[in-house]
Amino acid sequence: MYDILIVGAGIVGCFLAHDLSKKELKVAVFDREADVANKATMANSAIIHSGHDPLDNTLKAKLNVRGNEMYESICKDLGVSFKRTSAFVAATSMEEEDTLDMLYQQTKNRNIPVMYLTKEEAIKKEPNLSDHVTKVIELPTTGIVYPWEVAIALAEEASENNVDFYLNEQVEKIKKTQKGFEVITSKGNYEAKIIINAAGVCSDKIYGKVSSKVDFEITPRKGEYFVLDKLKKPLVSRVIYPVPSSAGKGVLVVPTTHGNVLLGPNSEMVDSGELNNNTKDSLDYVKKEIHKTVKNIPMDKVIHSFAGVRPTSTRHDFIIEEAKDVTDFINVAGIESPGLASAPAISEYVINEILSKKIRMNEKNMYTKRRPNIKLKEMTEEEKNELVKKNPAFGKIVCRCEQITEGEIIDAIRRPLGATTVKGIKKRVRPGMGRCQGGFCEPLVVDILARERKISPLEVRLDGDNSVMLMEETKE
Repeated sequence: MYDILIVGAGIVGCFLAHDLSKKELKVAVFDREADVANKATMANSAIIHSGHDPLDNTLKAKLNVRGNEMYESICKDLGVSFKRTSAFVAATSMEEEDTLDMLYQQTKNRNIPVMYLTKEEAIKKEPNLSDHVTKVIELPTTGIVYPWEVAIALAEEASENNVDFYLNEQVEKIKKTQKGFEVITSKGNYEAKIIINAAGVCSDKIYGKVSSKVDFEITPRKGEYFVLDKLKKPLVSRVIYPVPSSAGKGVLVVPTTHGNVLLGPNSEMVDSGELNNNTKDSLDYVKKEIHKTVKNIPMDKVIHSFAGVRPTSTRHDFIIEEAKDVTDFINVAGIESPGLASAPAISEYVINEILSKKIRMNEKNMYTKRRPNIKLKEMTEEEKNELVKKNPAFGKIVCRCEQITEGEIIDAIRRPLGATTVKGIKKRVRPGMGRCQGGFCEPLVVDILARERKISPLEVRLDGDNSVMLMEETKE
């Protein structure tokens, strides 16, 4: 029997798994996807917001501020990328300036660093600010990460410390028992004393498997984005927000830790959490709105577009609580923006405010730190040469755009919770993320996966079980 069973392996589920792996507990994580961080964590704006935007007296406001404080040291400890870029919130009219003033005061009241800039001062820092911009506030504690890089690192370290991950496994039934819960999945039956429901857009449905009194509803909210190629001269050096509205933070311009730029998202309520396709109307809306705050956007440098779905709840706040009608069933639901920024604080809150009152939280005497990824691009020439001498696979370039070697791909497969799909490789070491979007390297990645996993190339999947890459052999 598990002490704690977590449903959902997104950024929140991975933080919980990682933090609980430091305790003398038996913990498991279940997800229907083929990999961790495959849904909302894979497709969002990648911003560690300062905490300026959520409404007062909400968990969003409290946990965003705390999460922002925690991220830099966590990323350093895990060996993953984090950059504190700062951010502008840019007004483009007198009406928006009034809202900006309210936002400034709210930010000051939360003791978050913030300052006013005139249009001229702002343009000195960001020359590509739109001519429409009239006034700006700057938020220097804003940061950026690669969300799935953080989640994968957390999950790897949790796995190294005996947390069990069950991927490609759908939770079908949950039964309350005298000892706790029986969880019936698509592949087996399990028992747990406590369940944490961190299932994103499916969290109301997971709660409904054990309760007839579900008191919240999750509506998927879709956002669509463009990705710009790496530019010789950066378009922006910090996050650029418009003044927020009831629909969210608006259409943003976001530099990434790997040198690309994100444009988006729009905000559209949809019927299903599976509707993560792009549409012309939505992308046209992003194009139109983005020019309100930033000019000289090289749309001819777009190399990719994507869509993500985030879980908006009828309570309009994070839902982090033990179910009123089911003892030991903890809902962590409605984790939309600023969910990524709040994730480490959400885990801390669940452990300190809920779990610590239910189960003993003794620290482990022995804890294993993960080995950081091998990143040749960040090595000196001497370090590279030494590595290639030891293993020639690190001297063979597979992805020309991102300069990723065969050795790095093999390492991503062989690591704890290693990649088993083409998308899993892409998330861990970035082949296919560059200008050609896998046009050159993807067949090579398929061959490496097949060889390392000792399977036929016909068995290699893009992502889940139904995402076949190759149908049949065409020649001997």
